[in-house]
Amino acid sequence: MADDVAAVVWDSALLDYDMGDHPLNPVRVELTMALARELGVLDRPGVQMITPGQASDLDLTRVHRADYLDAVRLAPIDPFFTGWGLNTPDNPVFDDMHQASARICGATLAAAQAVWHGTARRAVNVAGGLHHAMPARAAGFCVYNDPAVAIAWLLENGARRVAYIDVDVHHGDGVQAVFYDDPRVLTVSLHETPLALFPGTGFADEIGGPTAEGTAVNVPLPPSTGDAGWLRAFHAIVPSVVRAFAPEIIVSQCGADAHRLDPLADLRLSVDGQRAAYIAMRALADELCDGRWVATGGGGYALVEVVPRAWAHLLAVVTGDPLPPETRIPQRWRALAGSRRPGTTVPETMTDGTEPPVEPWPGPNEDAVDRAVLATRTAVFPLYGLDPHDPRD
Repeated sequence: MADDVAAVVWDSALLDYDMGDHPLNPVRVELTMALARELGVLDRPGVQMITPGQASDLDLTRVHRADYLDAVRLAPIDPFFTGWGLNTPDNPVFDDMHQASARICGATLAAAQAVWHGTARRAVNVAGGLHHAMPARAAGFCVYNDPAVAIAWLLENGARRVAYIDVDVHHGDGVQAVFYDDPRVLTVSLHETPLALFPGTGFADEIGGPTAEGTAVNVPLPPSTGDAGWLRAFHAIVPSVVRAFAPEIIVSQCGADAHRLDPLADLRLSVDGQRAAYIAMRALADELCDGRWVATGGGGYALVEVVPRAWAHLLAVVTGDPLPPETRIPQRWRALAGSRRPGTTVPETMTDGTEPPVEPWPGPNEDAVDRAVLATRTAVFPLYGLDPHDPRD
């Protein structure tokens, strides 16, 4: 394995697609890459820039039905097209929709292949993370499910145990659904409670199918959960189950929409808390998988204020040392962001001015976050021989 190499997978063609005023605006990815470049993250020693190809039908049909691919191709040329979850407010049809969606899948595939083949220790595709797409249905702004496609490729190419960690504010329902009955894939999702937020799944008792019990782990958190509660929940569950599962590689979906400024959800994380989560996931990969980690983007709709900073931190964690939170944002990037999104408040530093606390889970109590933690631990921990009530497990 290339010990000092990290791969950043980037296809500038993804900026060519017009999404209109849809929340999943490519400008958030453009600004992320521009900020990382201005901060020198992409010029670090050992950073390998990969320009990916488009995922083939063979790649996509590891997860998606062939007739669904046909529908995605047809939809842009039929103004009356309906069905398959397409031509809806969440999933509007646009020109070259198949090509754009397959490009995103191709980028995440390239990241997974670089890590699995050993040409890079870690790899990241910030344009990926479209975790809601189902085998035969678009959902939640997602047409093809690039994390699932990459995981399916890993399994077909020799991986025996893959851990998927999803920190988007929305439940990683598509990836869970694809692998719900597959004991080779552990899916872990921390998200806002499905009682309050799309997609309405991800309860603690969703633990995997009869032949894969314990390989779906869901941590539904109450609205307004901030850094302290979120990180407490993460550390009370994720390291224990991932260690017990013993993966060979970790794939992460790092949606930035759990931030307190995100307009589509109700958690209250800071950029600093998100940075802490990325560092924790890298540490797990270093401990358990010889560093093998594939990271993707995901949701995130505060297009200037949050997403570029969060994912520039992600890119830094993947490629080397984390950026100091107090890092000043270059004026050239601030001017670019202001020109792309006039009227938006452009941040000046890479921090929200908070220091995320590290609080161990205290055990069962009446706090709403800690009750959610206990529900998940009760559902899953005994299946790994762990005590749900003992904070040491």
